Amino acid sequence: MKKLPATLLTLAGLACGMPAAHAEDDGQLYGLLRSRDLTPFGFLRLDMRPAHAVSIEPGAFAIETEVAYQNTWALSPNVEEYLTNLESRGRRDLGAAELQAIRDLPGENYLIDLELALLDVTFHYKISNVWTAYLIASGVSYQGGFLDSTIEGFHDSFGFSSFGRPAVTRNQVNLIYDLKSSQYASLGNPTDGGLLDPTIGVRYTGWTLPGKWHLATEVAVKVPVAGRRELLSTGRTDYGMQVSLQRKGQHHAFYVDAAAVYYDGASQVSEQDAQLIPTLIVGYERMLTSRTNVNLQGYISKSVYSHDETDLEELLGEKYQLSLGVRHRRNNVLVTFGITENLQNINNTPDIGFQLGVAWVPLSSRPPAL
Repeated sequence: MKKLPATLLTLAGLACGMPAAHAEDDGQLYGLLRSRDLTPFGFLRLDMRPAHAVSIEPGAFAIETEVAYQNTWALSPNVEEYLTNLESRGRRDLGAAELQAIRDLPGENYLIDLELALLDVTFHYKISNVWTAYLIASGVSYQGGFLDSTIEGFHDSFGFSSFGRPAVTRNQVNLIYDLKSSQYASLGNPTDGGLLDPTIGVRYTGWTLPGKWHLATEVAVKVPVAGRRELLSTGRTDYGMQVSLQRKGQHHAFYVDAAAVYYDGASQVSEQDAQLIPTLIVGYERMLTSRTNVNLQGYISKSVYSHDETDLEELLGEKYQLSLGVRHRRNNVLVTFGITENLQNINNTPDIGFQLGVAWVPLSSRPPAL
């Protein structure tokens, strides 16, 4: 899907260049998309979501639900070459023979072939004019999915590399890690999924800045309430802090979110050390009508890997992702649809991801603000 980022930018440019028809009547700006990183590498760590898209009166609450879905085909160069050489023999279920062949390849190697569905439910409670508390409950499902044929067809249509996909049966889950710090394999669903660790946080918006600038800060903690569970919880507590800066105009706004998370590491599947992980999100929002807005935002974050775990450059490199989304509000319901594509280091983030969100807020709420 290498050409999709350019397509996203083109669509966003066209949308942002459209006149804001009737937006002056009662249009609102909602903030950054609430998507989080769905990268299998470090997925279980605390990832600070951008400032929420709703504003409520003190003593009131709001509920957000986000359904995210992604397809990942990520592999080391040696594994790609091995699978590409098998393509002429048709598709196959990966088994013991293929696993051993991959482990016999020189150096470090890995293959991540899966689709992931995530459900986030966030409860916001407005404590006072400047303080808000929130709780995020999440569940995940790992599966073979349905997007493999679509992605392969896209590659074929535009003459891109097959990346070894046609050598493997579509819509299956294959996880193989053969790194210098760990060795793990699961050919087939490794888990039926389940609940992830909940996140608890508080947000403060009482800062005063000149002009049209607004600032919010928040802290959050990911709590391992059920201990260590494979592909569901690291069994460790993570802490995070985020600073959100926005500048709103009449019909558009610019956003910058900077976060730092203390990730306590992981000892399962692929080992990772405890470390501080910075993340930066930069975004632009524009009103298209009084009820519909468009968002474009970029995400960059440090990898959870160091040279202690692997020397593969694609796993050590930063993660770059681009998202394009549309929001529509009717009465007290705000609906979001977004699409996310990886950039630059294509083997350390999902090939493509989708987000569908629904937020419910009281009808008496004021226009959204941080």
